Amino acid sequence: MDRIEKQKHLVVVVGPTAVGKTDLCVRLAKHFRTEIISADSRQFFREMAIGTAKPTAAEQQGVPHHFVDSHSIKETYNAGAFEQDVLALLEKLFEQHEVVLMTGGSGLYVRAVLEGMDEMPEVAPEVRQALTQQYEKEGLQPLLDKLQELDPLYFAQVDKANPQRVVRALEVCLSSGLPYSSFRSSEKQGRPFNIVKIGLTRDRSELYGRIDQRMDLMLEQGLLEEAKALYPYRAHNALQTVGYKEIFDYLEGRYDWEEAVRLLKRNSRRYAKRQLTWFNKSPEEYTWFHPQQWQEIVAFIDERVLNFE
Repeated sequence: MDRIEKQKHLVVVVGPTAVGKTDLCVRLAKHFRTEIISADSRQFFREMAIGTAKPTAAEQQGVPHHFVDSHSIKETYNAGAFEQDVLALLEKLFEQHEVVLMTGGSGLYVRAVLEGMDEMPEVAPEVRQALTQQYEKEGLQPLLDKLQELDPLYFAQVDKANPQRVVRALEVCLSSGLPYSSFRSSEKQGRPFNIVKIGLTRDRSELYGRIDQRMDLMLEQGLLEEAKALYPYRAHNALQTVGYKEIFDYLEGRYDWEEAVRLLKRNSRRYAKRQLTWFNKSPEEYTWFHPQQWQEIVAFIDERVLNFE
């Protein structure tokens, strides 16, 4: 039985927004006759279509995509739940497929599946609500100051431009009375399948041009109207991100439309840079390709699968 389990392979394709993950993975899924698991923490939500660049039915080309439109924005969903759900799904998929694909740019969600999540304490809902309200009224800096006071170790590591990470750490600190870093371990959990890691990247000017084009397309498709419909749920973690927050600020009169569009593009480029930084933390883990290096990518996967077996 162990030998059968070890002959299963999860091919993980990561990379920044707009790099071309969807097109490549659909092509790979057809080549390997398999299915795709989305590890994009915003594409889970049915109500968020335009601002997440969710692949349309036409773009999916008949390839099954899991965890796209799987939840409602009214639900709470996190990386720990995603880990458990994906592992359960993989058991079923590996009964039919030798290779399964997982793709996305949400580093925490990818890591949860590959390495496991630390057990975190329960968070009191009122603590989360209070922190979210404080962030909306006062911005990120007071929360950063509080985190530095309660957990200087994690403060030194956290992405200080990411409100989700800061709020998450603070809610654990305040609910448990202990530093968030005390719940984080470096132990990786083993998985009963082989993992092949691929990163996609492009020249920076090329990538940034694609991001700007994608933002223009989103606006043409009705991103403003989508954000208006989502405004009542703006405190949801999934909406505290690029593509929605800039429009929420515009709707609240913090700046005009021209400035909102400028910030939308600038912050999207910055988000792509942060994604690349995340996946490059351990450069030996991912092998990087341009999305158009089809033959090289397929050969790399074949080699890793055959060598493992």
